Amino acid sequence: MNQIDIVEMDLNLLKVFEALYEEGGAGRAAIRLDLTQSAVSSALRRLRVVYREPLFTRTGRGLAPTARADELKPVITEALDRCRQSLAMTADDTNDYRGRSVSIGLSDDFEMAVGHRVMDAAAKKAPGLRLIFRQTHSHIVANALLNREMDLAIAAGGLSSRGLSRLVLGEGEYACLADAKSLPDLHAQLTLDEYVARPHVLVSSGGVVGIVDEALASIGRKRLICASTTHFAALPYLLHGSDAVATIPRHAALAISRLTGLRFLSCPLALPRYPIEIGWRTVRMRDTAVAAVRDAVMESFGNAG
Repeated sequence: MNQIDIVEMDLNLLKVFEALYEEGGAGRAAIRLDLTQSAVSSALRRLRVVYREPLFTRTGRGLAPTARADELKPVITEALDRCRQSLAMTADDTNDYRGRSVSIGLSDDFEMAVGHRVMDAAAKKAPGLRLIFRQTHSHIVANALLNREMDLAIAAGGLSSRGLSRLVLGEGEYACLADAKSLPDLHAQLTLDEYVARPHVLVSSGGVVGIVDEALASIGRKRLICASTTHFAALPYLLHGSDAVATIPRHAALAISRLTGLRFLSCPLALPRYPIEIGWRTVRMRDTAVAAVRDAVMESFGNAG
């Protein structure tokens, strides 16, 4: 766009673009913006004229962004974020967060373990704010933050990158889960031989070799992986009624065992600990909403048990 376009353009159209992109449909975007669906559809027609591009194509499930819309999204979101930051600079201590949202990237083990506490803490620090949990993992989280796909992220390391700030929330370790009915008694723990003899369910974002396999190889042992999944939430269904065992982060094992019939077990294999970090684009801390959610996450990990 040239200077004349900026003078003539209704900048509220950018909010409509953002809502359409994130909600995937005119009806949902209208609800989010408290507009009529016809108003959103009209705004989309004007956006298509401004950018000389369809921007979104209709699918069976709503609207899908075009390649050009994918390119525009981070630029438009950054522009809107700067506007929000400018308003936050003049706000007093009684910020009204209604209608605001902050996105947190995390894998489902962290979502299960601390998601509820983050919700509670954020509700106290930023009443009216909506949290958006977005699935990610340590291999892609840094790029996702830099590409403005999320405001904050919780990850097991992997957040070292220019333009990102990070703080260590704690240190993680591993534990095991198994169906309680597959264990001989209430207080039974697995020996290393019993552990290796059982089939294993691997949770991995990719690949078929995990940290357990590396540790076993170092002592000349192997395990049999009977299944692999990308989601911790699938474990209750995969382990129930079987002899299989899963070795996962301790916080996830505790959270799952508290709500299912699976038994939390100490891992009989020595495995290294790892740092748990929260990261964000450095400039985002100018936004009081993002800062409040960061503090809520840090408080939640401090209260983790």
